[in-house]
Amino acid sequence: MSVGVLCIHGFSGGPYEVKPFTSYLRSHTDWIIEEPTLSGHGEELHMSGFKAKHWLMDAELAFRSLAKKVDEVIVVGFSMGGIIALYLAKRYKVKKLVLLSAAAKYVSPKQLVKDFKMLATEAYHHNLTNNELYLRYHQKFNNVPLASTVEFMKLVRMVEPYYRHIQIPVYIVQGKLDGIVPYHTAQFLFDELASTDKVLYFSDNGKHHICFEEDCSEWFPQVLMFLKGK
Repeated sequence: MSVGVLCIHGFSGGPYEVKPFTSYLRSHTDWIIEEPTLSGHGEELHMSGFKAKHWLMDAELAFRSLAKKVDEVIVVGFSMGGIIALYLAKRYKVKKLVLLSAAAKYVSPKQLVKDFKMLATEAYHHNLTNNELYLRYHQKFNNVPLASTVEFMKLVRMVEPYYRHIQIPVYIVQGKLDGIVPYHTAQFLFDELASTDKVLYFSDNGKHHICFEEDCSEWFPQVLMFLKGK
C-alpha cells in the first residue's frame, strides 16, 4: 500500500515552515512527500493579485497529482495550511489529517489592531527583538498586501462550516505560547470536528512555528505512529 503525504504551509510562508517534520517523515518512511508552494508565497513573497481561490486551486492540483501516484493520501497543514487541509478533506478522499498550529480562529481585524498596539508599545520600550509576533512579521509588513490578509480571513470563514463534516482521523498539534493563533483555537477545532479518532497534543512551551520547538522529538514519533495506525 503506497502512501503519499501532502504538506501545506502557512499564510505568507513556505515549505520551510514544516521542513523539520517532512525531513523526519522522509527519514522514517518510504512515503512520497510533496510540499507545494502556494501562489505568491515562498522564500520571496509576491502576493499581490492572488486570492484564496488560487491557494485552494494550488492545493487541489497538488493533491490530485499526488493521488495519482499513491494508494492513500495523508494531508498535513500548518497554520493557514491546516484550513486548506480541512477543505481538501471535505472534497477529496483523504486518509488522515495532521493539523499544526491550525488557524481556525485566526487573527480577527480587532486582534490585529491589538497586536500592532502591543508592537508599538514594545518598540517604545526597545523590547521588539523578544517579541514573537514581531519576529514573524517584521520582514513581511511591506510584502503582504492588506488584500491578501482579507483573502486569508475569507478562506477561514469559508471552511469553518466544513468542520462538523470531517470524519477522518485527525491529529492536532498546538503550542500554548503561540503568539499568532490563540492556543484555545485547537480545542475549538478538536470539539467541532466530527472525527471519532482524533488526538489533541498541546506543546507547553510551543510557539507558532511548532515544527521548530524542542519537544518535536516527543510529538514527531507520536504523529508518525498515529499515521501508521499503530
